[in-house]
Amino acid sequence: MKQTLLQEKYPLYVAEIGKSETSRANVEEIVSYLKDQIAANPKVQFIAVFDHYAHTKRIEGEINPRIEAAVDVIFCFGFALPNPQVLAVRPRAIGVADMGDKFVLSFLEAPMKPANEAMEAWVKGLRDRG
Repeated sequence: MKQTLLQEKYPLYVAEIGKSETSRANVEEIVSYLKDQIAANPKVQFIAVFDHYAHTKRIEGEINPRIEAAVDVIFCFGFALPNPQVLAVRPRAIGVADMGDKFVLSFLEAPMKPANEAMEAWVKGLRDRG
């Protein structure tokens, strides 16, 4: 997993997982795995799965031809509400893209260490082969 900046301002964690490196065969299986991880943590609430690929196709938007599927798994850690501004960085999402030969998972760095650690562990847990 590497840390990078998107458009020079958004701190991201990104993992490229070869299909031979995981027991999950498709985006749906990865979503199921992530939902299980979320459900196992009593401080995290699952919200939804957004099919970004279907949405972009429906509105005739541009899609990289290598992307075969793309969803966001949306959830919230919500350990505290210290001020109303924290709502701007919630909820969290992990993006899952099927690139044919690999999956690319990404998430925006959270402002709290436990959330980043959990999301990083979930994504790393997908690399369960080879």
